[in-house]
Amino acid sequence: MNTKTLPPFASELASHLGGYLGLCEEVLSFTTRESQALAAQTDYQPFEFHQGRKALLLRLDEGLNLLRVWRQGWQQVDPAEQMRYSEVKLLLQMVQDTLVRILVLDRENQQALLRRGLVPARHVPSFASQPPHYAAQLYRRHAS
Repeated sequence: MNTKTLPPFASELASHLGGYLGLCEEVLSFTTRESQALAAQTDYQPFEFHQGRKALLLRLDEGLNLLRVWRQGWQQVDPAEQMRYSEVKLLLQMVQDTLVRILVLDRENQQALLRRGLVPARHVPSFASQPPHYAAQLYRRHAS
């Protein structure tokens, strides 16, 4: 993406979104490796994945806090003006898509851990705590 043609605010936002997307892709890769390890017949090493997950979650949380600040600024921009910056819109969509993929894969990993007896049932959220279409409702609430 060519962020040099964007005005300073949009260029900085695109830069931060690109960095956050890179982090999301790193998390997706980690979650995929965990999924493959859970699917393999070999011994699964939970401590290795627990440590990695912990480190990545700290970084994701820091990035999310920064994105909240950027989101508030982006929402202040006139919608007609926002349409001019397709690069930012594309990056936002890519981040959202990647996060949804991470959430789905992580949920599958939780279920695999539960099937292996590696997570007590009380530590897995029940379906009642996450109603159907939870993610869709969340996006709808925060859509710009």
